[in-house]
Amino acid sequence: MKRIVRAASAVVAVALGVSAGGVGPSATAASKPKAWKIGVSNSLAGNSWREEMICAAKAEVSARTGGKGSVVVMNRTGGPIEQAADIAKLIDAGVKAIVLNPSDRDRLNPILAEAQKKGIVIVAVDQPVSAPGAYFASTDQFAYGRLGATWLFKTLGGKGNVVAMRGIEGVPVDSERHRGFTEALKAFPNIKVVKTVFTRWDFATAEKQAVEVLNSGEKVDGFWTSGTDMSVVSAFGISGKPPVPVVGTDNNGFIKMLLDGKPGAVVTNPAVIGGVGASIALSILEGKKPKQLTTLVAPQVWDQTSGLPQLTANHFPERDSFYSSAVSIKGYTNFTTAQLFACK
Repeated sequence: MKRIVRAASAVVAVALGVSAGGVGPSATAASKPKAWKIGVSNSLAGNSWREEMICAAKAEVSARTGGKGSVVVMNRTGGPIEQAADIAKLIDAGVKAIVLNPSDRDRLNPILAEAQKKGIVIVAVDQPVSAPGAYFASTDQFAYGRLGATWLFKTLGGKGNVVAMRGIEGVPVDSERHRGFTEALKAFPNIKVVKTVFTRWDFATAEKQAVEVLNSGEKVDGFWTSGTDMSVVSAFGISGKPPVPVVGTDNNGFIKMLLDGKPGAVVTNPAVIGGVGASIALSILEGKKPKQLTTLVAPQVWDQTSGLPQLTANHFPERDSFYSSAVSIKGYTNFTTAQLFACK
């Protein structure tokens, strides 16, 4: 995340894409701000990416309503039973829309249907729900996997041994990223995947796994990660092995490592997708009618050559290492960087 002037990921319309018209900034100008009450439900508390997602939703509501709107947050770690209970509390609180990062695609449907019967707008972010009529906004995770893998394979000259460090097995985000990775691999027959591990997106676990791979005697020419990039860079120092290219995401710390000369590239996955979810919800409440239900944000690749300006602009020394550095999404989010950073 960092300065106000900075184009983060571009929004693309896909087969199921929401039309950008009437969903972004223009909606504010077209209607008088109202004191909408918006609910946010997060099922993984303490995760910095999710915390920023919540802050982005709060910043967007404040920006779009001129400070008149309010946000009720239910934030804890739990499965669909716990999250359904939280959503029920949001319904009772009288919210007009609910932005949620769901713990399950299907098992929240009964409580979401109850909300919809009361006219509450439902927008899932990051991961989808199967509830009819629910909106969805996410980074294009298939493109995330494909773009990062393609950059790595090309950087290695189309040949070599790579390690794939995935997230949580069975989670839609991980499955889509792996599908993109596999698609990219088809065009590079001389790239060999010598090891695939599931990190559970836990940095300590990923560091241990990377050290084990590096100390195994297996020749490794590059790492593709689903976001545990900093752990891999740390593993080089622990193992005493020279660094090789690492593909990761837009963590503030990883960006700093690349600016310091560690070989690699960032693939963006903005946590401020929470702001996109709030933007969509507010536009619907303001009377806009998106043509479709799904908005996908196209990730960008920032490397140390053509992507150096983006890496520089999106490094925030005052933020912690785990902060997701793409702090706006052009055409959807309306808050300033200062408004986002003001969130505690």
